[in-house]
Amino acid sequence: MAQHRPRILRAALAVVGAGALVAGAAGCSTPAVTGAAAVPGVGDDVITIGSHQPLTGPAAAGYSSISAATSAYFDYVNDHGGINGRTIEYLVEDDGYNPANTQTVVRKLVQEDEVFAILNGLGTATHTSVLDYLNQQEVPDLFVASGSTNWNQPEEYPWTYGFNADYVVEGAALAQHALDTQPDAVVCLLGQDDDFGDEFIEGAELVLGEGGLAAVERYSVSNQDVAAQIGALQAAGCEINLLATVNGFSALALGTAAKLGWFPQWYASSSGGDYPTLIGYLGEDLGPKLLQGFTSTNYLPMEGDAWVDLFRTINDEYNGGAPFDGNTIYGMSVGYLFAEALAKAGDDPTRQSLVDAVSSGDLVGNGVLPLAFGADSHAAFHGVGITTVDQGVQSYTDSAYVLEGDTVESVELDPVPLEGEGIPTAD
Repeated sequence: MAQHRPRILRAALAVVGAGALVAGAAGCSTPAVTGAAAVPGVGDDVITIGSHQPLTGPAAAGYSSISAATSAYFDYVNDHGGINGRTIEYLVEDDGYNPANTQTVVRKLVQEDEVFAILNGLGTATHTSVLDYLNQQEVPDLFVASGSTNWNQPEEYPWTYGFNADYVVEGAALAQHALDTQPDAVVCLLGQDDDFGDEFIEGAELVLGEGGLAAVERYSVSNQDVAAQIGALQAAGCEINLLATVNGFSALALGTAAKLGWFPQWYASSSGGDYPTLIGYLGEDLGPKLLQGFTSTNYLPMEGDAWVDLFRTINDEYNGGAPFDGNTIYGMSVGYLFAEALAKAGDDPTRQSLVDAVSSGDLVGNGVLPLAFGADSHAAFHGVGITTVDQGVQSYTDSAYVLEGDTVESVELDPVPLEGEGIPTAD
């Protein structure tokens, strides 16, 4: 096995500036030529792609590990021959979760590094700031790390595709699960004061009706205090609280309620429902008690699945044995899906053949529900499974839901089995 070389160079103490580069260790090779024009980022033996990620800043604690996991998966693929004879070089830029920085670093990736594609750019506000630019430049903008519905607009943004189940789907699924299991419960919602919260509320109200949420409280990520919001939900008699929150604020909500001696049920978005991450915030002593019965959505493999066993091995060998959690599974799942698209894009891929591969409907991925990509859908998933925590173990329940138009339908989980060594081929 080849010596592992990390693709991501992390800033040791601080961001060195808005345009600080987190670059791959390997150099770029000469672009391949298709017809009369070179294909950006495509060399004889390497494909160079890029991403913007919050390696520092307010979202770093929750999400900086994702790109490291993706990079580790690519290193694993590269050590096994790459895809169609080319290795994958992954350049990750730190945008500090600041849209102004995102614009700077993405332009650098496209104009100076000449990447083949942007992969899994993270954040709604951050990625929205480069959405028009990437589509104007006709750069494949694949598998955005956000549940916003912005990424599923094929006519306006033909080069952009999402990865997360969107927030409308998640809000609708959790509301339907609440209705199915506890039809008389008082259901409320705590959410970010942005598109995340707006779309989550939209989904919940598709099921519960306008005004069906007994109370709605919003918060800003710039304010690390939700005591007023939690107090208001308690006063409203809420029994089930839907959470349009990232992991840090999910933990803050549960911890704040516990200090008030209030222990309602919590139903969280996948963005804020990863058990190992929440334990990291709440602590090993308090966390398991507060998270007993915690309900969330997911669409990717969980513990006990062969995919997770493979990813754990890759994490140990190629990611320095970093903490293994939902972010690890997410990052490697993104890497697998990109590798699958690249394999199907052909021996001499172009940017057009890459997006055609995604829109073909032939990609399978590794989720627990079928992918939804097609000519008229740039969303990866139209549905989610429901998970719950019992005695420290987070696993899928028998409930799963798909949103078809404005209707939520109950479906069965349909996990994709691991085949071979988890490296896709063109077949």
